[in-house]
Amino acid sequence: MTDIAVGMLAVSLAGHDKGAVYVITGITEERILVSDGRLHPVDRPKKKNPGHLQVIKNRRHEGPAGDTEIKRTIKLYQMEIRKSM
Repeated sequence: MTDIAVGMLAVSLAGHDKGAVYVITGITEERILVSDGRLHPVDRPKKKNPGHLQVIKNRRHEGPAGDTEIKRTIKLYQMEIRKSM
């Protein structure tokens, strides 16, 4: 977990939210805290096992970590992915 940082984007690999895109909002010893700005806002982040996340290292959320900004960052990333397909 040394190369994982707050603000990076991550995709869920396991669980009922498989395929969901999140922004990393915190890191604890055992879990990574992620938010999508909707179901899991910044004040109530989802706790994910690090093995169940794929970190997107070439994308970061810059600036304040409010729900609106996180939703916008995720939407822009998803649009970028769709465009490249």
